[in-house]
Amino acid sequence: MNSKVRSQPRENPASAIALQEVALCLDDAPLRHRLVEYLHRIQDTHGCLTHDHLLALAQHLATAPVEVFETASFYHHFDIVADESAAPPALTIRVCTSITCSMYGGEQLLQELKDLFEPDIRIQAVPCVGRCAQAPVAVVGRRPLGYAAPLSLQQAVDDGIVEDEPPPDAVSYEAYRGGNGYRQLGQLHEARPESRDDIIATLRDARLRGLGGAGFPLAHKWEIVRRQPAPRLMAVNIDEGEPGTFKDRHLLEDNPHQFLEGMLIAAEVVGIEKIYIYLRDEYAGIRALLQRELTALRKQPPCTLPPIELRRGAGAYICGEESAMLESIEGKRGMPRLRPPYIAERGLFGRPTLAHNMETLYWIPEILARGADWFCAHGVNGCHGMRGFSLSGRVNRPGMYMAPAGISARQLIDDYGDGMLDGHTFKAYFPGGASGGILPAALGDLPLDFDTLRDHGCFLGSAAVIVLSDHDSVRNMAANAMRFFADESCGRCTPCRIGTRRAADLMQETVWDRASLDDLCQVMQDASICGLGQAAPNPLRCAMRHFPEEF
Repeated sequence: MNSKVRSQPRENPASAIALQEVALCLDDAPLRHRLVEYLHRIQDTHGCLTHDHLLALAQHLATAPVEVFETASFYHHFDIVADESAAPPALTIRVCTSITCSMYGGEQLLQELKDLFEPDIRIQAVPCVGRCAQAPVAVVGRRPLGYAAPLSLQQAVDDGIVEDEPPPDAVSYEAYRGGNGYRQLGQLHEARPESRDDIIATLRDARLRGLGGAGFPLAHKWEIVRRQPAPRLMAVNIDEGEPGTFKDRHLLEDNPHQFLEGMLIAAEVVGIEKIYIYLRDEYAGIRALLQRELTALRKQPPCTLPPIELRRGAGAYICGEESAMLESIEGKRGMPRLRPPYIAERGLFGRPTLAHNMETLYWIPEILARGADWFCAHGVNGCHGMRGFSLSGRVNRPGMYMAPAGISARQLIDDYGDGMLDGHTFKAYFPGGASGGILPAALGDLPLDFDTLRDHGCFLGSAAVIVLSDHDSVRNMAANAMRFFADESCGRCTPCRIGTRRAADLMQETVWDRASLDDLCQVMQDASICGLGQAAPNPLRCAMRHFPEEF
């Protein structure tokens, strides 16, 4: 064994030009945990990430180049090339081929665009971009276009408008303050300490639960984090990458300040020192909106505010898992953490952390203004409260609807979605996006509730209801979901990394090997570290259980 100590680093040093270019993309005092942000800035400026730029970034951050390379290569949205001669075309069109867009011809659109534009424009298949009500969807640069077709995309390319704009009708800071917005936050800031206990009691009486998927009682979570030693941090999850989900985007496009006030009330009650908002990269218009409105909020604050940092995801579905999100905020690969410890005890940067989905916080100002009884009274079928449902698929009027908790899929289709499309018969539905499983129309009257669906091998999750008709193949949609999980697995644990890929391959066979698939499902569910691998079998198992005629 050669024990000679190397006198020179293994990597070639960065060039002076790269060091200068990267320096222009950094903060005055660059921080290692802002690595993902710096990668975005460099790619936004230069169109890709060259090896020279990554070496220069490592040098500026005084970190090992391998850490920069492994983080950059983990995320789908970073283009790493050897040098600028290998840079991708200046414009990329991304075509969604996830479940709803697939139902409306996403794969066909992808091929038509390749025939029309390549090699001058890069055409990529991508997972859900959060606009399922407008399927099929393509994104020209950062500009999403719903009901996409070759002619409309050709016009978009000719127009040269490739940036998404902030939603024009969103409630501004001035308008929100003019309607008594932030009044509750201001009053809380000046109130006696006991009032924080009163707020927790009200939210407990309202039975508000986490609306990102897990459904953990909000009041209990606040009490757990509040008992931990300071400083305590907060992370808001707006990385809604679950296929079929777009509720958070819709709520932010309508009224970002109701969410921000709820977030700040939570921070005041729990005693949060700093807030991090983690927003999915596909929401470029929302990012511009939040940057603008946070600037207005800081300029004329209703009270003393904690520091708020808006962080940008980079195309990794796994970062919707709360501990993987924290890893990403810390500038690392989005790998889920083993538990315990739980993030309420040791989360972001090792500090106790309050993590919430955006919609959960959105409801807080309204519940405090109207009372717990008002919120609870909206539930049906033994459930309590309201929530946002993302409705897509074969319905006349897809969209995001505020509906009573416990509503059934059939009620949602008929009362909100204006029924099935002409010539289509209700056949099946995903109650909670790709990971929520698939149920037949015969079970369409089940309450869409956290607890009820578990008995049928499904869960509500983010309340993304995708409706299938007799024109659709459940077999194909289950296979689409499994391919998604295989592509999005972080790779940390073998059951998920290998299990999803092997299942996706077996599901392409004409005759499914049900014994092998059942075995894979059990291993993934029992041995995967996080919810991705544990939930990946749901649509497959449901398809085999409820739709045997397709196999």
